[in-house]
Amino acid sequence: MKKNILITGGMGLLGKPLVKFLSKKKFKIFVLDKSKNKKRNKLISKNIASFVYGNFQNKILLKKIIKNKKIKIIFHTGAITQVLQGLRDPYGTYKNNIMGTVNILECIREIDPSILFVYSSSDKAYGEVKDKNYLENDNLSSIYPYDLSKTCSDLICQSYFTVYKLNVAIVRCGNLFGPGDFNLNRIIPETIISLINNKRIKIRSSGKLVRDYLYVDDAVNAYYMIMKTLEKYKNKKLLIYNVGSKYNLSVLQLVNLILDLMKKKHLKPIIMNKSKQEINFQKLNDTKIKRDLGWKQKVSLKSGLFKTIRWYQDNYKLFKK
Repeated sequence: MKKNILITGGMGLLGKPLVKFLSKKKFKIFVLDKSKNKKRNKLISKNIASFVYGNFQNKILLKKIIKNKKIKIIFHTGAITQVLQGLRDPYGTYKNNIMGTVNILECIREIDPSILFVYSSSDKAYGEVKDKNYLENDNLSSIYPYDLSKTCSDLICQSYFTVYKLNVAIVRCGNLFGPGDFNLNRIIPETIISLINNKRIKIRSSGKLVRDYLYVDDAVNAYYMIMKTLEKYKNKKLLIYNVGSKYNLSVLQLVNLILDLMKKKHLKPIIMNKSKQEINFQKLNDTKIKRDLGWKQKVSLKSGLFKTIRWYQDNYKLFKK
């Protein structure tokens, strides 16, 4: 019998395709999301998921949902996700990302410790590891607010497994991209929308920051495989996996590729070089998930960008001011 699933942040970049993927697997899905943006929420049919509007900082609401809906699996993808927002509002970022995670873990501990918990961590949780690929057993040593909120939440998840014997999986992805990303402060949607408007993209950093870029459908496959693996274990289990990409490039390289794909090479980017409080180089080693679970990256960078560009062109009316 299929288990009931709760997804936090179910209207986000990762949440939407995860909801759609799991609905095809015939799970009963409940989405907790604080957004009441009607245009955005039409992107998921009410036939494939039940929506609960609220915030995971509300522990009373969380308990009510988990009990009443008989939730057996929780994907925690909701978070403040922007590095710059974290720098501007560290208190709000820590409260949302850390205490929100604690709230869910506490609800599981108090209601039903057999619930499977899949936490969406990040490559940012590692902090700066100089010119080296991150391995799952590397120390987590970030310093900037968003990064540190992920480090703390990641370690708290590990603690709840060790101390309270909860079923926990931690997924550390690189930079995700794909259709339906409404966060226009992220480099890919911001670049595409600027170019659709025939405007030059303003790169806030030096353009030299290097990251993994992974199409969101490949991440969804990884999340599903990790959840199914966690489900198999009769004894409590902690799973930690990097989900990286073979495409590791600088912001400027990425922007130039989008310029090329959209045939807008004449709209050269403007380098602002204002954002200096960010990690310079990040690269995930994802050998472990490939070896253990047989996960593979299926969508090429160009193919993923083509799909993403097409989606923004087709849905441009959603972004008109």
